[in-house]
Amino acid sequence: MSVRPMAYEAQFFGFTPQTCVLRVYIAFQDYLFEIMLVVESVILKKLVTIPESKISPLQIRKCTEKFFAFMKKQFNKLFSNMEKVLLQLVLSIPPNVLLPEDKVHEQYCYSKEQFQVLQEEVQELQRQCRAEASAGQALRAELEEQKVVQAELEKVLQWFAGLESVCREHGTSSVKESFTFLTQNSKKLQDVLKDVEKKSKRVKKHHQLL
Repeated sequence: MSVRPMAYEAQFFGFTPQTCVLRVYIAFQDYLFEIMLVVESVILKKLVTIPESKISPLQIRKCTEKFFAFMKKQFNKLFSNMEKVLLQLVLSIPPNVLLPEDKVHEQYCYSKEQFQVLQEEVQELQRQCRAEASAGQALRAELEEQKVVQAELEKVLQWFAGLESVCREHGTSSVKESFTFLTQNSKKLQDVLKDVEKKSKRVKKHHQLL
């Protein structure tokens, strides 16, 4: 039996042509064996009707086996030619024929070098996708940080809004004016403190002289 790989035919038929031919061969052998048994049983029945016959059933069985071996040998010779016909003309797909699912290969036919270039492009695109995914993850992390900062800023704004409300209650129109007022008063207090310290030193000197 042929051992030539017929993968394309197996793709089309759903089985390998060699397997199909082998099953046909086994089926023919089984039928031949059954026919030999039928012929033998007919001969034995005829033998019973001839009382003076000197042929025994054992001799008939030996003759049947010899005839079966002869028929099997002849069948093998014939089947060898039949196998060639089946594999070459019946169960084979011509080299110029494409299956419907492979028509795309006819439209997009690439050499080994072109296919290598396409693979490199695919790898580059995959690298870019991974880089973009990493950048997107970094941006999401930054957005989370910005949300935290924004929440803190909102708290500060609320604090200023509350301070401005307190300032208005105490007769100050704005937070800016309140800070200006506090700065001026602080400067005055510093001047007063310096003046008090100078006077305190004079008093101490006067007590020392006395």
